[in-house]
Amino acid sequence: MNQFAAVAGAHFLALLSPGPDFFLIAHSSMTTGWRRATGACAGIAAANAVFIATAFAGLSILRPGTITFTAVQIAGAGFLIYLGIRFLRTAGATPIEWGPADETVRTAGGWWKLAATGFGSAALNPKNAFFYAGLAAVLTVGSSTGQLVAYGMWMFAVVLTWDLLISVLIGNRVVLSRFARVLPALERASGVALSVLGLGILLLAAFR
Repeated sequence: MNQFAAVAGAHFLALLSPGPDFFLIAHSSMTTGWRRATGACAGIAAANAVFIATAFAGLSILRPGTITFTAVQIAGAGFLIYLGIRFLRTAGATPIEWGPADETVRTAGGWWKLAATGFGSAALNPKNAFFYAGLAAVLTVGSSTGQLVAYGMWMFAVVLTWDLLISVLIGNRVVLSRFARVLPALERASGVALSVLGLGILLLAAFR
């Protein structure tokens, strides 16, 4: 029980730290509505599930220092820079409005596109690889298969629930109206932050 509390606490604290996934959910929810933004949430949760399963299975692909992990770092840096430039280019240009009630149904392709973007954002984020690889290094020692499965299911559920909560809160009409004025500034700040983070990871991978 103590180990579970420690793992759950560490995992939730990591979620509280704003990163590319948070910015993507916030941007998607404020510009397309929370219903479509759930696609990004689902994609992010799915990518986390892949990381969890791979790390807990003890596969060496996620271990820092390997060629594969360096490749993930470089790909992730490129994706972060891409998202940063995308946010900077669209800052203040996207109208914040709600479509008719059946808009989500008619634009189902938009949901799947956001799901793919969310999956790519989380899957190519080296922070996720480092985090789950670090947890696996501790948890796989002395833990049964059942315990590892329980940890993995808990982490997946927490990631999905937290992301959906962010999406709903930011996508709410009342909350959104208060954020509308600062949306361009948020997009620019997010774009700069993501670009700088991506460049930093790229330099770290290049000179390691």
